[in-house]
Amino acid sequence: MGLTKLEKAQRIRRRVRKKIRGTAERPRMSVFRSNKDIYVQLIDDDKGITLAAASSRDKDLAGKEGTKTEKAFMVGEKIAKVALEKGIDKVVFDRGTHIYHGRIKALAEGARKGGLKF
Repeated sequence: MGLTKLEKAQRIRRRVRKKIRGTAERPRMSVFRSNKDIYVQLIDDDKGITLAAASSRDKDLAGKEGTKTEKAFMVGEKIAKVALEKGIDKVVFDRGTHIYHGRIKALAEGARKGGLKF
């Protein structure tokens, strides 16, 4: 028997997370992508807390027009702005189960343009 879609996703997630760990100085930038929206969090894995978060559903971004990819770029810029206000300039990028293209890539490029290094 083959693996289910969920089991494949969990396997990919474990493989990615095995190599990535966030700290207070260099938190993990975790991305969740739904069919409609995109969410990102900066996570300190040592303490198990979220340091900052942004999404395409935030009030200042929800009313904006554009494609989902353009909104992902704006979310990347927003998380970079929030992170820099909190004194975070370096992160570890956690793409989750998604390959690095499309909305995931646009979010990363937006964060880089906003001033984050990873």
